Amino acid sequence: MALPLEGFTVVSLEQAVAAPLATRHLADLGARVLKIERVDGGDFARAYDSSVRGMGSHFVWLNRGKESVSLDVKSAEGLALLRALIERADVFVQNLAPGAAARLGLSAAQLRAGRPELVVVDMSGYGSSGPYRDRKAYDLLVQSEGGLVSITGTPEAPAKTGIPTADIGAGMYAYSGVLAALVRRGRTGEGAHIEVSMLDAVAEWMGHPLYLAAHTGEQPPRAGLSHPVIAPYDAYPAADGTEVLIGIQNDRGWVRLVTDVLGRPELAVDPEFATNVARVRNRAQVDAIVAAGTKAFPADELVRRLDEAGIASARLNTVRQLIEHPQLSERDRWRSVETPVGPIQAMLPPTTFADTEASMGPVPAHGQHTAAVLAELGCGEAEIAGLSERGVVFTG
Repeated sequence: MALPLEGFTVVSLEQAVAAPLATRHLADLGARVLKIERVDGGDFARAYDSSVRGMGSHFVWLNRGKESVSLDVKSAEGLALLRALIERADVFVQNLAPGAAARLGLSAAQLRAGRPELVVVDMSGYGSSGPYRDRKAYDLLVQSEGGLVSITGTPEAPAKTGIPTADIGAGMYAYSGVLAALVRRGRTGEGAHIEVSMLDAVAEWMGHPLYLAAHTGEQPPRAGLSHPVIAPYDAYPAADGTEVLIGIQNDRGWVRLVTDVLGRPELAVDPEFATNVARVRNRAQVDAIVAAGTKAFPADELVRRLDEAGIASARLNTVRQLIEHPQLSERDRWRSVETPVGPIQAMLPPTTFADTEASMGPVPAHGQHTAAVLAELGCGEAEIAGLSERGVVFTG
């Protein structure tokens, strides 16, 4: 079967994480994605680090399956070439600095004036209006403004999340927004102007603590691996020195834990522990009881007993253990992806179609496709060479 987005073309004036994540998912589903990069080094995420055989790990993660077209869009010639590409596209995505796209004449109103069927996605840190509109927005800054840092970490100290949550959230909403817009366009012929801000994404994902604070007037506490309103829900020690996370979602689970795993059936009816409200009130005592019981078993035995009792648990894996996770290997989730320095292993995207598989195309070198794409616009070899000499384009 054909991939769902085959035949659609996306032009993306993108950098860093949020927009590249959205367009990579579109590319995985079959869309042709033309990634517009600067002539002087390209997407700066290429140089965040050099850990993947000399390539940036963020760039390798976010840019497979795209065609790299390197243009100086601040020049009249480069901007004209970009406009010509957008004229042929179904979707245009940009996450430039606030106001930059409009100054280039690339606002949604300008682009859609003659092409109402075009889907335009503007991505930003804080949105196109409001007092924060023009502020710079990096992932950690938005995590902080969005309150995420205030609930992440230990009781002693806040912490950012270990992945760029604000960027990822915005990227996923842009991705799903494009899909929705294309479905509507298929019915009505009308495109869309979509705005996605990182702060809006984080605020949406803050749903539970947001409603908790709004209706109690209290700041949700930082709880490390624990849960602010559920107990026991934390990592507990095993006899071999490792830790196992145990999550009890209801009072029935508590009964099974203390009866079938810990061998303390009297705790099932003790009024100090019988309900979740009581357990949260007595969290320190509950955690001490559970930890004393789990230390009697090596991790493998503890997990086996928890599984047999129908109690949710998880090992506190490292990233290396995730790479080697038996569930991923058994389900055949790894694929080989070509890069400028040879093949690497990459993970299949989470959306799995039963009748087709994500394309997972090569990671492009900077400007690798510039000449070929310009040729599609009718530029001859001599003209492309001249554009390259003048610094309007970079052809790799």
